[in-house]
Amino acid sequence: MLDSKAFAYQSAEILAQHNALNVLVMDIHEVAGWADYFVLATSTSSTHMRGLQKHIDEFLKAQDISLLNKPEVSDDQKWLLMDAGTVVIHIMSEEARQFYDLESLWFNAPRFIIAL
Repeated sequence: MLDSKAFAYQSAEILAQHNALNVLVMDIHEVAGWADYFVLATSTSSTHMRGLQKHIDEFLKAQDISLLNKPEVSDDQKWLLMDAGTVVIHIMSEEARQFYDLESLWFNAPRFIIAL
């Protein structure tokens, strides 16, 4: 099984490989007691969001990692949250990402941009 850091970075790389925008890993373990990492990514449409979810689901299955929630993407979905416990993956529309601005909310968490 992967440690949470490797899991977060590999998830981020998968999202970046499948054209997610502005992929970012935030190390929140010192500022939040309930998770170690956030992975943030922007999708371009609900169809793109479903595709990104599918790729993450395949990765989770290969690693034998279960989500604490069972998200479903609707046609008007703006934010998909995939909670794997120590790593929480946020796939958001551009509008939702700007509105909720998690980067500013968690301003004191170290962050790492994933670019391919």
